[in-house]
Amino acid sequence: MLQFSKRLASKGPKVTLVMTGTMSTGYKSMQAQARSVAIEPISDGSDEAKSLGNWDHDLFKAMVSESLAKLIEKLGKSSKYPPKCLVYDSVMPWAIDVARHYGLTGAAFFTQSCAVKAIYYHAHVGSILRMPLEGPTVSLPSLPLLGIDDLPSFLCDTDSYPAFLTLVLNQFSNIQEANWILCNTFDMLEDEIMTWMASQWPVKTIGPAIPSVYLDKRLEDDKEYGLNLFKPDADACMKWLDTKETGSVIYASFGSLVALGEEQMEEVAWGLKNSNCYFLWVVRESEEKKLPSNFLQETAEKGLVVSWCPQLEVLAHEAAGCFMTHCGWNSTLEALSLGVPLVAMPQWTDQTTNAKFIVDVWKVGVRIKLDEKGIATKEEIEMCIKEVMEGERGKEMKKNSMRWKELAKEAVDEGGSSDKNIVEFVAKLAHS
Repeated sequence: MLQFSKRLASKGPKVTLVMTGTMSTGYKSMQAQARSVAIEPISDGSDEAKSLGNWDHDLFKAMVSESLAKLIEKLGKSSKYPPKCLVYDSVMPWAIDVARHYGLTGAAFFTQSCAVKAIYYHAHVGSILRMPLEGPTVSLPSLPLLGIDDLPSFLCDTDSYPAFLTLVLNQFSNIQEANWILCNTFDMLEDEIMTWMASQWPVKTIGPAIPSVYLDKRLEDDKEYGLNLFKPDADACMKWLDTKETGSVIYASFGSLVALGEEQMEEVAWGLKNSNCYFLWVVRESEEKKLPSNFLQETAEKGLVVSWCPQLEVLAHEAAGCFMTHCGWNSTLEALSLGVPLVAMPQWTDQTTNAKFIVDVWKVGVRIKLDEKGIATKEEIEMCIKEVMEGERGKEMKKNSMRWKELAKEAVDEGGSSDKNIVEFVAKLAHS
């Protein structure tokens, strides 16, 4: 959302990014990085972070609706530029009701891949994708044949997170009311599914939404996101990478939420060591106790373990040879946009579907297979790393990755598909 706000502001509109809850505590650092965008924190009814399990959606909806309404009223009275459009995350479909109450147009923002959103749509409609799932495969319009384990985890195991299943399906409850649907992807990356979506809704690609310095370099001050959930150890990471040869390092990170079990953590550790490649592994402080007791000592010459790092800088470094990741959409887009092959180790939500596309559609990586206990063994991890870093298929993956990098840059550069879509969006706003 912040990156799209920067792109939008570069085209002329006054943009206010609204943040809620715990995310709003970091808004001052974001404001310093995004001077073209005003950032407004609002209340979501919680003074402290709630765990995922205790999150109260009804309270969140009520409090954000009220806070958002007050902000729209305030901006309407005090600003020379009263709000005209509300861009909202599609998993908050009720936000458009607030927009309509104040005469604003509404744009739903897809923060996951269009393929994943299409799967959720078909599950919501229930005509060709019925729950519970039957059979080993699923065939959906404009998508490759999907195995059950290629579908988002909320659909594979409907009892795992029922509240989140409801959330992702309900985003289509009033999708037809949105004036636009904006997608953090680019046309060439998801061309078939975009063609199908465009036949259903007023959909536009605006991505990849990553800082301009890594793509077209047209936004001078857009060098980083401006927000880190944890403090990155940037200097140590970059100095270490500077000593390594081009394409020689495995960068391993499983994001800010995933917590691997102790057995899985150990298998990852020895898989990285046994690959005999250099590796930079992000292990959050809360996870460090799961590392094998002698691991750091045994890998001191080959590996660097940090609690957090500047991911884009690492992926953009010439030493980065592959990215071992859970395959969240943002991480996947970053790797594609920077030309880095992937070793996919999906855990939950949309990651399994992203992994399917990484391997079979975009052909930029491999997917680690799990054993009968659901564990990625050290042998499997070592084999997958070596295939990407040393194998013949790895050379093809690197070649494909560089092609996607060029196409991502073209999309956001002047006259590219995403750039033209943003220009068109702004033009329609100006005349609404």
